[in-house]
Amino acid sequence: MSAMITGGCNAIATLVSILTVDKFGRRTIFLEGGAQMFICQIVITVAIACKFGLDGNPGVLPKWYAIVVVCDICVYVAGFAWSWGPLGWLVPSEIFPLEVRPAAQSINVSVNMIFTFAIAQIFTSMLCHMKFVLFIFFACFVVLMTIFIFKLLPETKGIPIEDMHVVWQTHPYWKNFVQPPHVPPMDLAQC
Repeated sequence: MSAMITGGCNAIATLVSILTVDKFGRRTIFLEGGAQMFICQIVITVAIACKFGLDGNPGVLPKWYAIVVVCDICVYVAGFAWSWGPLGWLVPSEIFPLEVRPAAQSINVSVNMIFTFAIAQIFTSMLCHMKFVLFIFFACFVVLMTIFIFKLLPETKGIPIEDMHVVWQTHPYWKNFVQPPHVPPMDLAQC
């Protein structure tokens, strides 16, 4: 039942992303989603730590407690589904020039799938060994990802692909690495 509930939240939140991404911008949605996911990770950490502790024996789990945990997970899933989930595919398709976009997207997809597979394989084992600390571990990664977006990702809302080089050239950090597009030298005889 909880899988159906969280799956429904995922689908609805993805629709929210589709409807709002061009209104609020990519960075804003990334940052909001990161904050929402971080708070949910901390809430689930506290909930598991209080109920299960380090020994993992909860005794009888009250129904209200289970409902609170499922609701927190739904809020987490919604935060991911309207931010990091779809924007992790959208932003790379907007920032790369047409010449390298297929290669860049294939790397994006490959890395995404490799890490999804790896986390799926080790999650249960990590949960058994780390208990509630696992959620602090993932919360730290959410913080790092959100800081990366805050510091290094320029806003791409409304920027045509032909003008993306200007965005990189004017960014406080990336301007040190991005050169202006090659302009052939002017023939002074034609002046």
